[in-house]
Amino acid sequence: MRLDRVAAAPISWGVCEVPGWGHQLTPERVLDEMTALGLTATEFGPDGFLPGPLLAARGMTAVGGFVPVVLHDPATDPLPEVRTALAGFTAAGAGTLVLAAATGQDGYDARPELDALGWKTLLANLDRVAALAAAAGITAALHPHVGTMVETSDDVDRVLEGSWTGLCLDTGHLLVGGTDPVALARRAAGRVVHVHLKDVNEGAAAAVREGRTSYTEAVDRNLYQPLGQGDIDVAALIGTLEDAGYEGWYVMEQDAVLTAEPPPGAGPVDDVRASLDWLAAL
Repeated sequence: MRLDRVAAAPISWGVCEVPGWGHQLTPERVLDEMTALGLTATEFGPDGFLPGPLLAARGMTAVGGFVPVVLHDPATDPLPEVRTALAGFTAAGAGTLVLAAATGQDGYDARPELDALGWKTLLANLDRVAALAAAAGITAALHPHVGTMVETSDDVDRVLEGSWTGLCLDTGHLLVGGTDPVALARRAAGRVVHVHLKDVNEGAAAAVREGRTSYTEAVDRNLYQPLGQGDIDVAALIGTLEDAGYEGWYVMEQDAVLTAEPPPGAGPVDDVRASLDWLAAL
């Protein structure tokens, strides 16, 4: 794996679309710290946080971004919302639509149960969205994500079996949802079109999985660790994907919650630097 295939994400700096998700840093500080680390590519973060012109002015490549959309409701057509997002992606030259099957509620601490009609609708909409993106020259990647309609290992299997849409393999969210990310890479490498790299404290992940703590609380208590310091065999995962011919991005994501503005040169940037150092050694 070449380091020029490693991208950043604003969520590693605590910047999140969820209302009330901690202190939010400015785009300027986040970009300054990304570029100081030698990173040259990033996802957008929340809608409008890192617009294409701002990235272009900094010489940063726009990789794509996270777009949560309601896909399971028969009364809701996701295509108009996705079409709007795709216009911004095309203008910025971004190639990957990271799609989440949103619940329609704020946050990621609870989700409703889907019935048969809900699943049929979700799977059909997934492929409709993927086709719309492909027509615009953009790859859609469904992101299994805690607190969305695709979270658990059973959910992931339903998507693999009932849809042709590619996967965003997010090591952290998969583990919290009960899926071994390395095992998934081994059995479904051909479906992986985008990767979010996290390392995870398995004890904290189990607490979320078993309902003993909320996802937001777990993130606040360091659910995510710098690469190489948690319980995921990230090296094995990267090796598996590379051996299978994966050629996409590896986006470093260590979701963080900030309580205040960190001192200059400190805070989340330290964890991102540690992950980059680990990747360079790998």
